[in-house]
This record gives sequence, structure tokens and C-alpha cells, in this order.
Amino acid sequence: MPEETLKLLEKLLLARGPGGQEDEVREICFNELSKYCDDVSIDDAGNVRGLIKSHAESKRERPIRVMAHLDEIAMIVKKVRSDGSLEVVALGGAKPISFGVCPVEIMGNAKCLPGVLSYGSMHNSGTSSQGQDVLKGAVTWEDVYVVTRCTVAELADAGVRPGTRVVLSKHWRRPYTLKDAVAAHFLDDRAPLTAVIMTAQRLNSRRPELKQDVWIVCTTLEEESNAGALYAASRLPGDTTIAVEVGPVLAEYGTILSADPIVNTGDEKGYYTRSVVDELIKAAECAGYTPQVALLVNFASDASAVMSAGIAARAGCLAIPTENTHGFEIVLLEGIDACAATLTEYLTKTMDE
Repeated sequence: MPEETLKLLEKLLLARGPGGQEDEVREICFNELSKYCDDVSIDDAGNVRGLIKSHAESKRERPIRVMAHLDEIAMIVKKVRSDGSLEVVALGGAKPISFGVCPVEIMGNAKCLPGVLSYGSMHNSGTSSQGQDVLKGAVTWEDVYVVTRCTVAELADAGVRPGTRVVLSKHWRRPYTLKDAVAAHFLDDRAPLTAVIMTAQRLNSRRPELKQDVWIVCTTLEEESNAGALYAASRLPGDTTIAVEVGPVLAEYGTILSADPIVNTGDEKGYYTRSVVDELIKAAECAGYTPQVALLVNFASDASAVMSAGIAARAGCLAIPTENTHGFEIVLLEGIDACAATLTEYLTKTMDE
């Protein structure tokens, strides 16, 4: 993987992007896609939309929409306590175990404040329900709070209120190199975003092979509701939507941590289009990889949401194999490149030639 791609991944990882406040990640994606796309815009839902036009005189197919999401799992303030601590709940599929006790940033309207995610001392007798949960290691969001060391007035001045986003601090986001792999929080979905930007770069140099226009869509609010994808798909042309995701490495799915991309055949929102699944399998093989075909039962993507809502006739999902999804995640560096290579082959349809 080129050094500039690694720098892009780190830049994306350090950018804060809780659902509904993805500004920092959105700006990076907009600037990167502007290098390779014919047109880049931000729609009213906050999605970044990059169009790569086919130069084919007679386009055989309608546009294809490729989606990777901007947002990350995070927390949102439920209540400001009288002592200045904050009660929080999950924003997206976050669990207290996803973060542990750690430094956070409270993204107030006026300023960003430091805080520490806490659930109290381990040195307790278990006389309270919270203490029992801590001792058992079964901590829930009801047990969790954020220590701010601020007064209620200071929090109000900073614009902190119910609905304020809380994210992991920047120094907690830095990637950690693990031989041929990289580990970090929020490789979901920063690694797929890197892969789709790499794909845009490759497609820009392979336009004569494109049989249809391609929309690269970096979506908002995937972790909560897929709202960004639903909005974009209802307004952009095309019958086919491909989600680019991280894929869980689990024995129950028969997936392993390798560069070989995961081709998802279905998830909790429905089964992907069989012909699209077959095409993605062929594309991975054409790119030189052995695809990991899996049915990811406890999973969902922008593509399955769009298809289940009836605003895509065909859908598929290509995923980068990922250890510790929604935790301190691990992907192979080659896995990001393999995803981009597979997606490029699929979009240029070279497997049919």
C-alpha cells in the first residue's frame, strides 16, 4: 500500500465523525474525491457524492452506486447531572465494552471539552446494582457516566446539553501497526472509505473500461438508521447499490483475518441479489484473491437498508475482514487494497471480458 494511502487512513481515523456530526470526515472525503471525480457535491443529508463518468459511447448499464459511511459509533448525552457529570447512551451500535474507561471529547456547540468515560471504582462491595454490574464485568449504559470536572454553568457555556455528541479523544484514535496489519478504533468505516477513494483513483485511470457511470457516496448516519443512504439512493440514478464495509472475523461465519475480501450474501435486513453476489465473487477472483463468501446474520449495511426499503433493485456488500468489530479493530493493510482492487474489477466489468 502506498505511503500516501496510509497517511489518508490515519487522517480519516483521527477525524471525529459521530452520526449527525460527520463534518471532519466529510471534508477529507470531499477533498480526496475531488481529485478523481468529474463532479463532487454534498447533498442536503450531508452525504458526499462523487460522480465518475463513463466514456463509453453506448452505456450498457445504468449507474452503479457505491456506498461507504462517514459516521462512527459514539455516545450522546442523555442528561447533565447537577455535579457536572454526564449520563450518556449509545450512538449507533456502541457498547461500554467497545470503549472501556477512556478519555473522551464532548463536542459542545461552542467548544469541545475533555472528559473521562467512567463506571466507578472496581473497589466496591457490590451493594448497589451499578457496583454489581462492574464486579461482574456486565457494565451497561445505565452504569456509565462522563466525568467533566466542570460546573453545570460551564457546560452550558460550552454548549453541552442533551443531544451533544461524545467521542473518543484524538490521542486514543491513533492507529497501531501490527506487522502486516493496522489496529485502531473506527476502521469501521474509515478503512472502507480509504478503499473507495482508492477505487475512485483507479477508475479515473481506467475510464475506457467503464460501461456505466459510477456514483461514490460517503453516507451519513449509517450506524443509527441508514438515513443518509436512503436519502441518496432515492435521489440518485441507478438500480444497483454496493455497500463497502468491514466484515466480522468469526468462526460462526467461516471468516478469517486475511486480505481475501468478504462477499456478504445476506444480513438481518435481507439477502443480497444473487447475481450481484456472483459478480463480486468473480471480481475478487479476477483481482487475484479468494473471496470469503459469508452470510453475516447479525449485520446490516447501507445496501441492505436501501434494497429492503425498495429503492434499489439490486444490492451487494463487499467487506474488508476485520477482527474486533466495534472495538479496537484490526485489518490487514493488503485487505484495504484487495477491497479496492475487487471493487475496481467489479465496476469495470473486466471479469466478463
